[in-house]
Amino acid sequence: MNSIKKYFAVVLALSVLLVGCKSNNKTTNSASNETSDGTTKTIYTTIYPIYDFTKKIVGDKMNVVYLESGNQSAHDFEPSAEDMKNITNADLFIYNGAGLESYIDKVKSAINKDIKFVEASEGVNLLANHEEHDHDHEDEDHDHNHEGEDHNHNNHNHNNHNNHNHDNHNHDNGNHNENNHNHDEHEHGHHHHHHGPNDPHVWLSPKNAQIMLKNITEAVVALDEENKDFYEENLKKYTDELTKLDSEYKDGLANIKSNEIVVSHEAFGYLCNEYGLTQKGIEGVMAESEPDAKTIKEIIELVKEKGIKIIFTEEAMNPKIVETISKETGAEVRTLNPIEGISEDDMNKGVDYFSIMRDNLKNLEEALN
Repeated sequence: MNSIKKYFAVVLALSVLLVGCKSNNKTTNSASNETSDGTTKTIYTTIYPIYDFTKKIVGDKMNVVYLESGNQSAHDFEPSAEDMKNITNADLFIYNGAGLESYIDKVKSAINKDIKFVEASEGVNLLANHEEHDHDHEDEDHDHNHEGEDHNHNNHNHNNHNNHNHDNHNHDNGNHNENNHNHDEHEHGHHHHHHGPNDPHVWLSPKNAQIMLKNITEAVVALDEENKDFYEENLKKYTDELTKLDSEYKDGLANIKSNEIVVSHEAFGYLCNEYGLTQKGIEGVMAESEPDAKTIKEIIELVKEKGIKIIFTEEAMNPKIVETISKETGAEVRTLNPIEGISEDDMNKGVDYFSIMRDNLKNLEEALN
């Protein structure tokens, strides 16, 4: 009888432990090291590239939480009440920025705890979001007063990024405002997020990714100077890997027969800008609405006119429109992954930013030759 009681006690204890570990349903890497004050630091990250870059820098020194976990479009994510509660456990919150996380000001204003917020895209030369500029602003109270901004992305000091000091950005009190958009005034219930005048998909350029890694490392070192050498060694390792990736793209796309790609949404501006490609999106930069009949007709005509043999989609998008274009043109459908999100299954299989970027390169080479 005592052995039965002991068995059930063990089962109950394990059940409680498992429920506790999965309560927030977010992907977390567990840290095995404590800092000198006896605590393990926790970093919250938003989209997958930020999570992956951060994890590569900190290794097992800190807990890293992937807030937007799941293979979904980053443009649709909105933190839940439980997410907001859990974020208070963070010591550091790293987000992409460039207008991607339309909820970030809401998070900053709702969190009373002194949490450091770091924008990973700080210092990147941002491309314009033509979709946003093409909107009819006459019916919107949408004043982009760049001259009066405290923080203007288009005027970042790109040539002196090493002098960037996260501590001087007033991130903690929410004064960092993405182009003065008041995100709280936008009605998310209408499923139309206004992300701002810039294309936020900066991570799809390996050179931009190097800037992001450096920003992340600086923030991590500020949080845990005791392990500075460890973090900076990882920074060098993955910066070198990004340099190698950049060379692979340059070599792979050097002698292509065509430079035009048709994509499900225009997330590849930085990649195209880096390697001399042009993209035509079935949906725009923010993938917020399905295309009208006129756009679909234009794309069908483009594919036929240019003899495009492969058109690209992504897992988070509605496949029906791409399939319609494929049926009308005979073009094959392949995946070009914007790496906004990734499934836990893929992570468990060892898929990461680098493997996805190399898969993308392979598909581009086949499509453009």
